[in-house]
Amino acid sequence: MSSNKSSFKELNPTLSLWTVALCSALVLSAPLDGQLQVVGPAQPITAVLGDDIILPCCLEPAADVQDKTILWSDPDLKLDPLNPQRGVEYVHLYRNRKEVPDMQITSYFGRTTLFEDELKRGNISLKITNVTMEDQGRYRCFIPKLKSRANAAIVQLVVVPNVVETSTKPPLDLRNLQTPDPLDDTRPDGGRTLQL
Repeated sequence: MSSNKSSFKELNPTLSLWTVALCSALVLSAPLDGQLQVVGPAQPITAVLGDDIILPCCLEPAADVQDKTILWSDPDLKLDPLNPQRGVEYVHLYRNRKEVPDMQITSYFGRTTLFEDELKRGNISLKITNVTMEDQGRYRCFIPKLKSRANAAIVQLVVVPNVVETSTKPPLDLRNLQTPDPLDDTRPDGGRTLQL
């Protein structure tokens, strides 16, 4: 956890500026009635398989949410009919000023974090490390006790494979690249041609 915070502090000026710019752009279409709103991007976020990605989400106008419960969930996740007592699991849960891993979906354990220093500015963006193809889909960022009709936003994540150009052709044989000597009766495979 401390390594995440120290790496965030190194990126903080760039990330903060990027987050403020993104959240400001997201709000341009939001109603200006002064009510707090959870705002996410209108366009999908694209991640490359294996990379770290930030799912942007913020509160507008900016307000301190350090004392709020913040939930990131999979809105398409269905409860297990064979185990209804298990309850709801989250992609990430922040409550009572700390992250709560007990109710986290197993595949996200140890891979998600909020930028706790940014919560006082209304930034509730979620970082997911080592993105997998299974991470693709919709995410819901939600502040349950926010007195607003817009207390949640949906963020779409698209994961693309890390494509490395490969070839199925055999490696080049340098002998085949040379111009053959017309007087040489040796074939490239080492055999001899028949002279008639």
